[in-house]
Amino acid sequence: MRHSSLSAFLSVAPTQLSPKGPFALVFIEDDAEVESTIAHVQKMGFRDVLAFAAGDLLPNDREGLHLIETNVHELDAFATITTEVIKLFPDVWMHYCFNAEYMFFPFCETRNVRELIAFNIEERRHTVMTYVVDLYSKDLGKHPNAVSLEQAYLDKSGYYALARFTEDGKPLERQLDFFGGLRWRFEEHIPWARRRIDRVGLFHAVKGLQLRGDHTFNLEEYNTYCCPWHHNISATICSFRTAKALVSNPGSMYAIPHFWWKNSAKFEWNSNQLLELGLMEPGQWF
Repeated sequence: MRHSSLSAFLSVAPTQLSPKGPFALVFIEDDAEVESTIAHVQKMGFRDVLAFAAGDLLPNDREGLHLIETNVHELDAFATITTEVIKLFPDVWMHYCFNAEYMFFPFCETRNVRELIAFNIEERRHTVMTYVVDLYSKDLGKHPNAVSLEQAYLDKSGYYALARFTEDGKPLERQLDFFGGLRWRFEEHIPWARRRIDRVGLFHAVKGLQLRGDHTFNLEEYNTYCCPWHHNISATICSFRTAKALVSNPGSMYAIPHFWWKNSAKFEWNSNQLLELGLMEPGQWF
């Protein structure tokens, strides 16, 4: 189903989307791997996929896919749009990502996202913390936009976390700022406010919940990486987004000949590799 604007979609969404969810919101910024991104979230088990983009970037229509023409390049458009969808569906689980991004969670080859959500509900958690793992092509000569599914690489080390504080300097309980990947290695080209790689990529919508432009929510418990009593399951969002930006922005495109370094590893497109590298954990889910 195609919608000519965000307001047109929001006016009919309650009658067209499954009230149970879960939903995947995909923000399409360019033409890189749009179809594979849509196919991935559908394979994960999301009942409805909402694709937001300028009209010429929207993919072909198909069952379970809702195409919404809108400007995703406005400041914090992803946060504004996600918050509007939350208002309409305050009891649905949602995932948001950008094109050329792929969520993986423990055992996702044999379990779908609805099973993950059911487990998380049993854990009394409203979120699954996700970490953005940068993907990049080894050969920018062959792949000038840094995107190649067949030759995708990631950093196998170089990740760390720092304490997160309130505005008056008090540490926030069970919240950390996570860093690593291309945003760490090429930090001179990345504004400080955009260097974090933690994102609450899968969450339970509730009344009054708002997503902010820094990928955090207005409810502080939603920004925690675990509950008070034990570690929880986490996931990754394997993403070409940073690599694409670094090879296209005028300030960095001529300063970076390649992304390859000694700690690069070919991405195997499975959850086991990500678990072994410590980029996500199963918590109590076995």
